[in-house]
Amino acid sequence: MEIDLPRRLELRRLTRQVLSCARCPRLVRYLADARRRWPDHRCKPVPGWGDERARLVIVGLAPGMHGANRSGRMFTFDSSGSWLYGMLHELGLASRPVSKGPGDGLRLRGIWITAAARCAPPGNRPLPAELAACRPYLEEELKVFAGARAILALGRIAHDSVLKSLGLRRGAYAFGHGSEHSLPDGRLLLDSYHPSRQNTNTGRLTRPMWRRIFRRARAMIK
Repeated sequence: MEIDLPRRLELRRLTRQVLSCARCPRLVRYLADARRRWPDHRCKPVPGWGDERARLVIVGLAPGMHGANRSGRMFTFDSSGSWLYGMLHELGLASRPVSKGPGDGLRLRGIWITAAARCAPPGNRPLPAELAACRPYLEEELKVFAGARAILALGRIAHDSVLKSLGLRRGAYAFGHGSEHSLPDGRLLLDSYHPSRQNTNTGRLTRPMWRRIFRRARAMIK
């Protein structure tokens, strides 16, 4: 299948915008301090990445300080990434089970990975104003992938960010692990708990629960 050139150009333009973003003063200061403390970390906003022909868009929360913020790729160098890429590989949607960052040769098949916030926030908790400032990037990505069949939201904040990006009322689409929502544009929104340690170490999210979500997501995009 040939790549849609306008889509590729739009995604590259969006990546440049994300990388140069300085909309949130608190996060700009936080990343500048982090860069001094950990000079091997990239400490920049992290763009989405994946298959430009994606049929499934996966939306997370925000880069982790020593994960995506270090590597420059969403869900990399942390336990959440191990859960995500391991499952994508198990289901034939990723070429390998581990992400090491841009240039490692990892390829996704039919998957685009992004997040509600693009900068690592203190305590992994972006402020509402910061989520709002970052939302136009997600809005643009969801427009680029308007032809995708499904969106998988990892966590309530991702779920709410998707709905706000699409101009939909949150009250009409309640978040719940395993919940499925038919959206007005024909896409399906699938919810999952985020694979953070807070959820995986406590048993709130188990491997069988995670596997069922991704098997359902894979079925949606066939």
